[in-house]
Amino acid sequence: MVLVALTAATPVRAQDAIRILVGFPPGGGADLIARLAADKARDALGAQVIVENRPGAGGQIAAEALKNAAPDGKTLMASPVAVTVIAPLTHKKLAYEPEKDFAPVSLAVNFQLAFTAGPGTPATTLAEYIAWVKGDARRTSFGVPAAGSLPHFFGLLLGRAIGTELVHVAYKGGAPLLNDLVGGQIPAGVDVLSEAIPQHRAGKVRILASSGAKRSPIAPEVPTFTELGYPQIQGDGWFAFHAPARTPKATLERLSRALGAAIRAPDVTERLLKIGFEPVGSSAEELARRMAEDRARWAPIVKASGFSVDQ
Repeated sequence: MVLVALTAATPVRAQDAIRILVGFPPGGGADLIARLAADKARDALGAQVIVENRPGAGGQIAAEALKNAAPDGKTLMASPVAVTVIAPLTHKKLAYEPEKDFAPVSLAVNFQLAFTAGPGTPATTLAEYIAWVKGDARRTSFGVPAAGSLPHFFGLLLGRAIGTELVHVAYKGGAPLLNDLVGGQIPAGVDVLSEAIPQHRAGKVRILASSGAKRSPIAPEVPTFTELGYPQIQGDGWFAFHAPARTPKATLERLSRALGAAIRAPDVTERLLKIGFEPVGSSAEELARRMAEDRARWAPIVKASGFSVDQ
């Protein structure tokens, strides 16, 4: 298997290698992205690139390790938007400050969210769902894979846009959420688009809209909220590479070029698209802008919700 091959690390001296920290167990999205990029970028960087999993606390252990690493270009982190944008908004106490402690390197991939209806609602379109949910306050619940997650706040953004207060129900992951959607225990849910596609295509649930500025290449049949008349309901997830603060600009530019090219390589692009990621590869400046845009997008939603992990 390709993933097994990628996981098999060639013995190297740690001081000669570039490390990519991943705050999640092997096999997940951040891990796969990091390993594909590491395998492809080593020639451009002239060094062995190894992936080091530091799972725990929703990626915060790896983030703290990055904060404490030397700014010499030999330690990076591959992480989702949840670690660098959402967590600082939902935690009163956090061991790191992304704007102060991290240097953006490159946006790796985007991934879209899906608003999905199950047998618990008769709606087959977004317009039908909006009419249905406004007809009875008991219909306003929607499932999310975790409290304080991007899908949680995206659902609240949807409620704000349609003028109805939607109530999130937190699950322990996307699989139990999808099971309850299929079973009709909850009428609708928000999760990563790729998670819902198999059941959508099997006719067991209906993806009513996706979160992107344009339709996802993995689900071109699904309209976006923008197409359906709600341009304010937009907000993709993403994974990106970061370095410690104070890493020299020239070093950041070299890392950004190498990792961006690795992500955009045809074979890597093909792998990523198959599992629902849209390859980007960007400059450090583009990643910094994206982070600022998303902080501005989600901060008011999080604040209005009153949600805090520390409560």
